[in-house]
Amino acid sequence: MSTAGTARLRPALYGDVIRQRWRQPRFRGELAEANAVAEDVNPLCGDRVRMMLKVDDGTIRAARFLGDSCAICTASADVLAELIQGRPTRAARVGPADLLDVLQVDIRPTRMRCVTLPLSVLDQALGKVG
Repeated sequence: MSTAGTARLRPALYGDVIRQRWRQPRFRGELAEANAVAEDVNPLCGDRVRMMLKVDDGTIRAARFLGDSCAICTASADVLAELIQGRPTRAARVGPADLLDVLQVDIRPTRMRCVTLPLSVLDQALGKVG
């Protein structure tokens, strides 16, 4: 989805938090010192998310993501990275309701995979922590 970053957002579909996090994600970028990395794709829409974690002594010291994804998925990944940074890995599991609380928007059932893709990628990355 190479046009994900250039599409116009329809105000009725996206809330302010999603628009802001999509346009200016705070946690998007490479994390060279990452020691837990996972990536996955939603085959239905083509969203792709890569989560990178720097875990030290059982705590997530840094979290970043890269992705070619829609606004909802990008915003979800950005919020997720913010929520888990500084948490112990055992307390880093975040649910869809946690993300939706921050995103401040109701998501149609057909778009919930956009919210949950970053969560499943995080679970994969945490599974790689020794």
